Amino acid sequence: MIFIDPPSIYPDPSHGFQVLRSMQMGSKFNMLVSPNQDDISKNNSDFLTWWSPGQYLIPYWFKLLFGLNTGRASALLIIIFQLSGLAGFYCFFKKIGFTSLVSAISLVLIICQQAFIIPYIFYSGGEILIFGFEGWFLYGCIAIEKPGIKLLLFVLLSGWIGFLCKSSFMWVYVAGLACLWLRLSAIKSRLNIQHLIKNGIWLAIPAAISLAAIYVFFLSKGANPASNSTGFTASWQAIGFPLGSPLLSGFSVDDLLHGLIFHQPGNTLTPAYVLPILLLTVLVSLILILAIVRYVPKNNYRLFIIVFYVISVLFFSVAFLRQLNISYESRHFRILSLMLAPGIIYLFSKFKPVYQILFGLICLYIAFINYSTLARIHEVNSLSARGNTGIAQQSIDQPSLDYVLQLDKQNTNAIFAFTTPDVGLEIEHNRIITLDQPPANIPFDNDDYSYDGHAGPLYIVLPASYDGAQASMIMKFFRGYKDFSIQKLSPMYTLYSAK
Repeated sequence: MIFIDPPSIYPDPSHGFQVLRSMQMGSKFNMLVSPNQDDISKNNSDFLTWWSPGQYLIPYWFKLLFGLNTGRASALLIIIFQLSGLAGFYCFFKKIGFTSLVSAISLVLIICQQAFIIPYIFYSGGEILIFGFEGWFLYGCIAIEKPGIKLLLFVLLSGWIGFLCKSSFMWVYVAGLACLWLRLSAIKSRLNIQHLIKNGIWLAIPAAISLAAIYVFFLSKGANPASNSTGFTASWQAIGFPLGSPLLSGFSVDDLLHGLIFHQPGNTLTPAYVLPILLLTVLVSLILILAIVRYVPKNNYRLFIIVFYVISVLFFSVAFLRQLNISYESRHFRILSLMLAPGIIYLFSKFKPVYQILFGLICLYIAFINYSTLARIHEVNSLSARGNTGIAQQSIDQPSLDYVLQLDKQNTNAIFAFTTPDVGLEIEHNRIITLDQPPANIPFDNDDYSYDGHAGPLYIVLPASYDGAQASMIMKFFRGYKDFSIQKLSPMYTLYSAK
């Protein structure tokens, strides 16, 4: 379905594809080229460190290899990495001690989650890439039995591959290596000091090389979500959200509520309900973790669950308390929900049939809601506008896109401005601007949103809902342009142009 009608695309990978677009137009590796706000006739070139490069590089490799457009290359990536993720976690579950049946049913539980559905309707970039790799990384952490060249290569390469997939893999990398270190250093379930030191050296050297290379050649070149803090602020949600992540992520609670804390369109929760629901998820999650540690008789599995849960809670609690630019979304904790799946299935296999049936009905309900969403939005994607990339463009209709593409062919020195980063990917011959939206009902500095100077024709495409004061404000942001002409491209979109 998605190969015939490729999905839409989230803003994060859209920015990544804008980097690819800049590279294809002559810029250096991973450089985002955009008009300079102080002089629109010039360009800024910024090394994009906010997201890892795999989200656009791997689809680009598929484009080169198979001659596909961006939409179909992304669809092929989704198919391959979804299958790779399921295979990797199945192998990990079996290697860590679960039966084939429990491992297989665990995959069914994973497939019920909304996080598994999302890539089929919105290309999510690093989220789908990391799912395809994490299972195999965990498999390596449990499969390696002794220090040696295999261990060195695994630690070195897995850091680079994981970071290529998604930059947030770094905390997963640390947690996985901690499990590997503790497992190799135990003799008859007891840690041996000599082995701890010896194995620590074996792990530390390649890990340090891997992380140093990532920092020197990538992260040090710009800002990233963990590099900016707005100060320390204590809050219940900063600690409660990581503690409740097994339930929030594993059973799509955060997704089904359209964001418990990081509210998304469709969220109807009032502030009075947020804290009680958060505390309930914390309580149930802690009970679940304790039950798995107590009743699942697999030492290595319990080690992995404890280490990953503790490190995730510490890492994200500190990040939230420091107010780093990391959103309160359950997708950041997905690895926990994936790892917990076989433990949950094993626990319920020991319950009475009536509780097993009840658990199955809950999973079916979650799957029904999620797959209903898949069917509904896939239909929206199939009817959406499509241009050069083949991506489903939900932020513009076909008549408007066709007109804009015709303008792109007729000009070589124009600037096109859009309200979302995905539509700009369709422009092949001219420069683009993704308009940042000023905060509503809050004073803001015009200079933060303004563009000075003049550089050829300017075309601004805005939704019809912007007509009036909002459109006038955006036109004033371009100080070197006056006497805008207004053209209705369709009932839904308007073109504001100035020569």
